[in-house]
Amino acid sequence: MPAADMPLIVDLAGRDDELRAPLDDLRLGRWSAARDLLRRTGPDWELRTSRSLVLSVGAGSLGAIKAWLSEEPFSADALMMWARVLTREALRAMDEGRDRDLVLQAGAFARDACFGAVGRWPEDPVPWVDLLRLAKLPVGRGGLRLLDPYFIQRLQLWGQSIEMNRWDEAPEKALFPGPWPLLHEADRRHPGSREAYHRMREYAELRAPWLAVDFARWASGGALEDSASALHMLPLHAFVTEYQRRHGSGEIGALSFWTSDQIRHYARRARFGWFESTPPKQRSRLSLLDLNYLAFTLVASGEDGAAAVFNEIGPYATSAPWETFSTSLRRDWHSEFLRMRASVVRPRVRHR
Repeated sequence: MPAADMPLIVDLAGRDDELRAPLDDLRLGRWSAARDLLRRTGPDWELRTSRSLVLSVGAGSLGAIKAWLSEEPFSADALMMWARVLTREALRAMDEGRDRDLVLQAGAFARDACFGAVGRWPEDPVPWVDLLRLAKLPVGRGGLRLLDPYFIQRLQLWGQSIEMNRWDEAPEKALFPGPWPLLHEADRRHPGSREAYHRMREYAELRAPWLAVDFARWASGGALEDSASALHMLPLHAFVTEYQRRHGSGEIGALSFWTSDQIRHYARRARFGWFESTPPKQRSRLSLLDLNYLAFTLVASGEDGAAAVFNEIGPYATSAPWETFSTSLRRDWHSEFLRMRASVVRPRVRHR
């Protein structure tokens, strides 16, 4: 059990000690440690997806990955990482409000890099995850199909909504039109891919916040048979975004939002269906971000079990979701994390 006064460590690598040296090297323009790490990771899709995302964020400039690709142009890992960093740059251009033509050009470069990675290692789900990320760019609904290297073979599927129970039947209870074939490809290679489903949730949020909640419920409902699936966490992420929108507009207070029956239901389901269903020896692989979301939601909703989640988090806090909540209340997120942790974790007893 962590002490209530345990100091916080905010670190991209989190609890993954093997990530630290490659991250440091990438910042210095060296890529060999990242190559070796991904080579050791192999087709562990969950770890490959999460590690490659952190490496792409921590890489900073494109220089190190570009140098790696120049040195090893046929490396599946180098091609995948090149797609990762170009996707990051395209989305950054959009978030910074750059000219639309420039954003779309950056998106086209990233798309082509993803296609190259798909061709080099067809079994790899990561390029499909990045294609889903690119769906957030202002390409228009018709332009989404251009993100699919196989769209000609399945042209009839584009622009349709997904059927609630099956991937391969005509839609009856539709969610919304969108890049479902891209999610299908990622899910086919890595069933229940955490990042792929979160990218689809983010796409839904751009259309309407309530669509993201509907999607999260649908996706988590499909995870019932796979009880340890991270998809159980999707509704909690969607609720944080919904809270940010509604609380910011003055529609609802914090207490009434987080203590609703709906949120308590999904908090319990995430606790038992994801966290408690994961054997303790395997919990070090759980997403640190998800652990922080679960700890926050359990405390905010008044549900039990947060102490064990804080134990797994240890000192490795993530700014989300604490920052979203604390900003709306004009508080510091570090203080909010420590306050909530202290409410369920006993302080360290000092012996003389």
